[in-house]
Amino acid sequence: MRHIIDRLVKFCRGGSCPAESKSFSETQRAADAFESRVRGLRTVPLARIVGSVGRYRDFDSRFKPKDHLPAERLQSIREAMRQGRHMPPVKLCQIKDEYYVEDGNHRIAAAKELGHDEILAHVVELIPSGNSLEDVLYRQRSEFYDRTRLPGEITLTEPGQYDRLLKQITSHQAYLENREGKSVAFEEAALDWYRCIYRPLCDIVKRGNLLEHFPGRTIADLYTFVSVHLWELGESRHYGIGINQLIPPTMEEFRRQMDKARERDYPDMHRRVTAFVLINIQPKRESRIVDKLFELDEVSEIHSVHGDVDLLIKVKLTRHLLSSDAEIIANFVQDKVRQLPGIISTKTLIPGFSRIKD
Repeated sequence: MRHIIDRLVKFCRGGSCPAESKSFSETQRAADAFESRVRGLRTVPLARIVGSVGRYRDFDSRFKPKDHLPAERLQSIREAMRQGRHMPPVKLCQIKDEYYVEDGNHRIAAAKELGHDEILAHVVELIPSGNSLEDVLYRQRSEFYDRTRLPGEITLTEPGQYDRLLKQITSHQAYLENREGKSVAFEEAALDWYRCIYRPLCDIVKRGNLLEHFPGRTIADLYTFVSVHLWELGESRHYGIGINQLIPPTMEEFRRQMDKARERDYPDMHRRVTAFVLINIQPKRESRIVDKLFELDEVSEIHSVHGDVDLLIKVKLTRHLLSSDAEIIANFVQDKVRQLPGIISTKTLIPGFSRIKD
């Protein structure tokens, strides 16, 4: 009846019924994406799940089941999700920035209907093999993340530039091993490079408003240009008022300078970030999970609530020059909250402004 009403409303408004969800096979052929890479367990935004591998004709573009499908299955899954019962991860195939359901179509439909933002999934990525600039850059970016496992996106617009960044990380890895007197994993060196070199220099470039003079380029493009010309080629350039004085002639000297940066030099060096995390947990796990969460220094409040979620926690984090608000919150939720056994799903709320009474 709900689907019939939706169709009647669309018809009366002069519109049309929602189109079918996207076909995986058609997209795969168009992108020539047949080489697969297992990405493992990931949290995937529901908005980026656009179709189904084998059942795209059974769901519309909003992932609502078509009329010919029995409603009981969706109703039972939706009710189980409302009650916070454990649901196994769905299985998704990824092509570029879109995801297609291999297993779990009804779970996706129920999650979207309930207004969830993300879902836990086993992901297999299909890599485009075309010769277009977009496909070449996508493959290079994918290979870069395969090696580095970085938490944030680095988007370059010229082929071959990711190799320059890998060269920087390799150099930084050797520096860390020499400093610490022990072996350092490449992924560990990449994360230190990202937080202590890449992001601080990007922040300086942003402060100098360089992006205004390079339309069509990304902040990663400018980072690569500045760092390569200064640290690899040894060229002295003036990139903007005050910027040249903030960038020493070597990469590691720049890192040491960032370590010693004082709050008066960078007003946003230390900033308190507050967030609220809504948590669904498996039955009979609440007491143990509450105890584990309460042990975390960042958690200031825990509330057991009734409704679509089981727990509400308030967290207070410290954000500094090396991280964005979104990154520091995402890292905390992923590394310290979602890793607890018994956590089914989380949803993070970041307040825009607050008024507080004592």
